[in-house]
Amino acid sequence: MAHRALHQSTLHQGTMRQGTMHRRDLLRAAALAGAAATAGALASPAQAAPPGQGGAAAGAPAPARLRVRRSAERGAASHGWLDTRHTFSFASYRDPRHMGFRALRVINEDWIAGGRGFPMHPHDNMEIVTYVLSGALQHKDSLGHGGVIVPGNLQRMSAGTGIRHSEFNPSARESTHLLQVWLLPSQRDVTPSYEDRTFPAAERQGRLRVVASPDGREGSLRIVSPTLIHACTLKAGERVVHVLAPGRHAWLQVARGSLTLDGLGLQQGDGASTSEAGSLALVGGAQGAEALLFDLA
Repeated sequence: MAHRALHQSTLHQGTMRQGTMHRRDLLRAAALAGAAATAGALASPAQAAPPGQGGAAAGAPAPARLRVRRSAERGAASHGWLDTRHTFSFASYRDPRHMGFRALRVINEDWIAGGRGFPMHPHDNMEIVTYVLSGALQHKDSLGHGGVIVPGNLQRMSAGTGIRHSEFNPSARESTHLLQVWLLPSQRDVTPSYEDRTFPAAERQGRLRVVASPDGREGSLRIVSPTLIHACTLKAGERVVHVLAPGRHAWLQVARGSLTLDGLGLQQGDGASTSEAGSLALVGGAQGAEALLFDLA
């Protein structure tokens, strides 16, 4: 990995401090050093991407109220130890059409090889939520927090005025598969903080379990954003409904398996959004599904 720092002024959307490397810029530097970003879906050398990771054919047209972001359309990069997909513009991948959705700025799907990861790097003014799908992720930060998160654990870091942290796969052999989400905060320069919590599988099965919210409702992680993040797992044919209130906006990200959203087929890595109030019906596909649903201001 290149060690050259990329100097730039602090940006509104979770930034690096001058002279040090941000997670995003670690990846950009690696790309500049020769691990060029690639287009299309690539299977991770450490862990093959599950069926459907390359994105499903569109099939029936999406309902008029939904906008679809297919897995295969995402930005993609391979750095040897890391394979990553970017739903929105990130690091060396930039698409002016996909800069985020409301406060949702980043959804990255990462496969991290055993024993590898991100050394200490800074963040500020960003809400960062990490959702591990398989394997484990070891976290250490400048506030003195440390620990390992595994599937069922959710981690939240409010970067605020500034925090440094590292993220590593603690296993020498097994890869780590995760989603990392960045949200623009509703208030800048808050005191940095960290939190992690376990949400048992039973709490997410067949229901939309609130796992992050601005007020910590139902034992969820507390984020500095008027966003509700729901996690759910669905068996084949299992159905849940989310009612989107007027003035709110929804993004659904399929983390694993397949499902339908108001009859629209979605596979792992696909996303869909709407800004139209009303009911959203999720139904598990043949192999079931795991998904995150964001209800945004």
